[in-house]
Amino acid sequence: MVKIGIIGGSGLDNPNILKEVKETEVDTLYGKPSSSLKEGKINGVEVVLIARHGREHTIPPTQVNFRANIQALKDARCTHILATTACGSLREEIGRGDLVIADQFIDFTRHRSVTFHESFEAHKPMHQPMGEPFNRELREKASAACTKLNFKHHNQGTVITIEGPRFSTKAESKMFRMWGADVINMSIAPEAVLANEAGIPYAAIAMSTDYDCWKETETAVTWEEVLTVFNENVEKVTSLLTEIVNSFNSAEQNLPCNSQQKYDLKKTIRTVPNWPKPGIMFRDITTLVQNPEAFNYCINQFAEYYKPKNITKIAGIESRGFIFGAALAKEMNLPLVLIRKKGKLPAETVSQEYALEYGTDKIEIHKDAINRGDKVLIVDDLLATGGTMKAACALVEKLNGTVAGCTFVVDLPELKGREKLKEYDLFSLVEFEGD
Repeated sequence: MVKIGIIGGSGLDNPNILKEVKETEVDTLYGKPSSSLKEGKINGVEVVLIARHGREHTIPPTQVNFRANIQALKDARCTHILATTACGSLREEIGRGDLVIADQFIDFTRHRSVTFHESFEAHKPMHQPMGEPFNRELREKASAACTKLNFKHHNQGTVITIEGPRFSTKAESKMFRMWGADVINMSIAPEAVLANEAGIPYAAIAMSTDYDCWKETETAVTWEEVLTVFNENVEKVTSLLTEIVNSFNSAEQNLPCNSQQKYDLKKTIRTVPNWPKPGIMFRDITTLVQNPEAFNYCINQFAEYYKPKNITKIAGIESRGFIFGAALAKEMNLPLVLIRKKGKLPAETVSQEYALEYGTDKIEIHKDAINRGDKVLIVDDLLATGGTMKAACALVEKLNGTVAGCTFVVDLPELKGREKLKEYDLFSLVEFEGD
């Protein structure tokens, strides 16, 4: 299910664009985000709004807790992030009020936490590729929305981020132009980096409000000027965000007919009391896979969520993970890797032991199944205590792959499996209370 996180910059801290709004105070592993989360819907699409500088713009750029903001959106299960920001133009052709859909950034900040990784596990360094920091699909949606709304825009641009809150000197402004920067702001770095580390597709829409201070025929930028131009155009940005969100709704309507209906998956999953032992309420997905429309719906939801994440391989965990993993691999045209119980794979394997309620068990993967640099999505039918999935993640990492996500049909939150897997991107379709 698509859920769009919107990070609002200057002038967009309280947009009146959401329906069925609820406001939630949250905390994260990295502290409190800049504001409460406003959750609601735009034409049926779930949206979560966070104010980058606080609801009353009290947080200076360098003091923004970027890690907490991105983590809060991840914890809210956002599948995409759209960021808005005011910027200064470093190019004659980018005028006041123009929109720039950034495709590159230069980080000129010096005092910010730029990664979630404060340490590495032994022999497991995590280095995030950043060649294409802004998600191509989201950028294309933003460009198409600008064209549809007849807004003057630029389909690409390099944004340089400075610390602030001061503006540039004239020498700096001219230097940034020589470096190839097109616009300048105080927000995109490390926000874009952290979104990439979190595995959430991210795009930034910048509105030009001034010419910084490089242009001799213009007065140097002031905050009052920035706010005036942005406020004059805030309706433009709000309309653009709404149109981009609507494009997700349209994309869902264009799915094959069997996937359009919203299923109450709980009704397709049989609950068997006291199996395999007294007190257990077993969630039986055999009834789901016997329902072709419900099964197709599951696969389409998984594919929609993971399509922007540049997955290179899908791994299914024995045994029910094979069912969904195989179908998803076919849907996404990706290789399928099998993670099996001990002794089931014929070629050379690596193994990982994990704890059970009583004793231990072991799963294995072929040694040649994962290559260095592979971004692997691991699939299983159900998340309970998280032990098996944690071991599967360890297997992928032993082979120098990256765990791009862990996905399930069913989540049992009371068993706290998510806590064991908190460093990974988790996605599930339905939750059940109890064991």
